[in-house]
Amino acid sequence: MSTWTDKITRHPLVAASLLLGLCLLPLLAQQLGQAPVRVLDQALLYVLLALGLNVVVGYAGLLDLGYVAFYAVGAYLFALLASPHLTEQFSGLRSLFPMGLHAPWWLILPLAALLAAVAGLLLGAPTLRLRGDYLAVVTLAFGEIVRLFINNLGHPVNLTNGARGISPIDDLQIFGMSLGRPLELGPLTLAPVTLYAYLLLALVGLSVLVSARLQRSRLGRAWMALREDEMAARAMGLDTRSLKLRAFAVGACFGGVAGVFFAALQGFISPESFSLQESVLIVAMVVLGGLGHVPGVILGALLLSVLPEALRHASGPLQRFTDGHLDAPILRQLLIALAMIGIMLWRPQGLWVGRR
Repeated sequence: MSTWTDKITRHPLVAASLLLGLCLLPLLAQQLGQAPVRVLDQALLYVLLALGLNVVVGYAGLLDLGYVAFYAVGAYLFALLASPHLTEQFSGLRSLFPMGLHAPWWLILPLAALLAAVAGLLLGAPTLRLRGDYLAVVTLAFGEIVRLFINNLGHPVNLTNGARGISPIDDLQIFGMSLGRPLELGPLTLAPVTLYAYLLLALVGLSVLVSARLQRSRLGRAWMALREDEMAARAMGLDTRSLKLRAFAVGACFGGVAGVFFAALQGFISPESFSLQESVLIVAMVVLGGLGHVPGVILGALLLSVLPEALRHASGPLQRFTDGHLDAPILRQLLIALAMIGIMLWRPQGLWVGRR
């Protein structure tokens, strides 16, 4: 049975059109201002996070409500190693690095993926015998523990600066070119948010290829057997404990990498960016799009990340209609919730599910 990747590779014209459209997308968004491009950047980050969680929830069938913790691990690792915060707080480091650490991002990126994978193993190890609601509660607690841990590491040793967050954080540099400065290409000027959009598009493309290869690999098929029936998978000789740990570790790597780019794009991070609401939103993206189906997961992530901005314009007239008794953010959340309820009643299996 052919898959969506086979259909694209068998039609070069479709693949070329898709690639051209993706290349033009940031430029077209820039014509409307920097705000739409920033929304695009945020949407691409959510796509990366949803692809990572899809490995855990969609492939292996393990409900993870603490996925944002791995996002925080990558973001804070980059913030600590690519900002003057540590040298300002510790005199020993200041004497060794008087100008600050400012480690290159290409060195921090694999470290963030590795550290997030270790955190995934730490989460997975105590949950090997848990299923369903019990697993969800433990993973939820893990995400909150990480957030509270980061929030309280500002005292007595100021490692994370607590609730005040860390800033300024270095911009990414590629071949000596800083993505935090506009790039002049003749008459065309690419804003920093546009440069980040192109980098995130490349990263999402690579992640899609990795996810598709994982799905069709021997490991991916074993994960799906675990998802369908753990007892039957164990009876067929599969090491379910190892499969669960690998699912948590691989999915966490995506989150750690996304955290690095989030910290660089924002230039500032704080524990508020990694709340339980973010974890629930990422799970909703995977479920809404279609569990285990990469194009569906991408669709769900794009919808739930762009929908709040689109509803920003719709909430204004509704707020005026209620004489300002309802705040616009509350109205947007209400509209999003109603849209999700309607979609899940109409398509409970997801908006775009695989043929199998």
